[in-house]
Amino acid sequence: MIIGFDFDGTLIDSYSVIEEAFSRALKKHFPWLPFNSLWAKLLTKAELHFERPRFGKYSGKTRQPAFFKTKFARTWFEERAKLSKPIDESKNLLKKLREEGHKVISFSAEDFLTGMKEYRLKVAGFYELFDDIIIFGGNMSLCETFQILREKYGDEVFIWVDDKPWRFVGRGDENTEYVWYYFPPTAKYVTKEILDQIPHLHVIHDLWSIFDVIERVKQERGL
Repeated sequence: MIIGFDFDGTLIDSYSVIEEAFSRALKKHFPWLPFNSLWAKLLTKAELHFERPRFGKYSGKTRQPAFFKTKFARTWFEERAKLSKPIDESKNLLKKLREEGHKVISFSAEDFLTGMKEYRLKVAGFYELFDDIIIFGGNMSLCETFQILREKYGDEVFIWVDDKPWRFVGRGDENTEYVWYYFPPTAKYVTKEILDQIPHLHVIHDLWSIFDVIERVKQERGL
């Protein structure tokens, strides 16, 4: 089986550190600016707005906002990468899955700063743990990226793990199993309407439950 993992909110907690990363970036680039903590909170609120479903669907290609071309934005991404922590011993999880013979890939969205997702995967120590890195968004839509995945791996069962299940809607194929990893910061945006549109849906509250999903899929598909 191929098991594809989202990164932010699935393998690492990069959400609880957003405000601190903004604070550090502000201190570096605008040390004279008063009310650092207030500005960091406001910027955090704006950033989290982009995590809502209407921004997170990646139905098409995304254009880089001017803000993310600044040195300040790059510093913020870099600080966020340094502060982020793995969820549920996710590094050991990836190693275990590969030991059991599964193809493990990173299947996640590009950051607004081109190349930053790959950079953060490396800083966090995840890059070498994957058999493949597939990144959507930017110049390539999610649907186009999924087609590339199929061209690479054929019709093998693909277990797609993500904390943002709205990405699943209308995507994938009959050989795709969808796993929603319940991550509180993004789970608040999930609705019954979204979940009702997703076939072959599995819900997990800890990453290691992916092994239960794998066994269930094997039984249901006679693998």
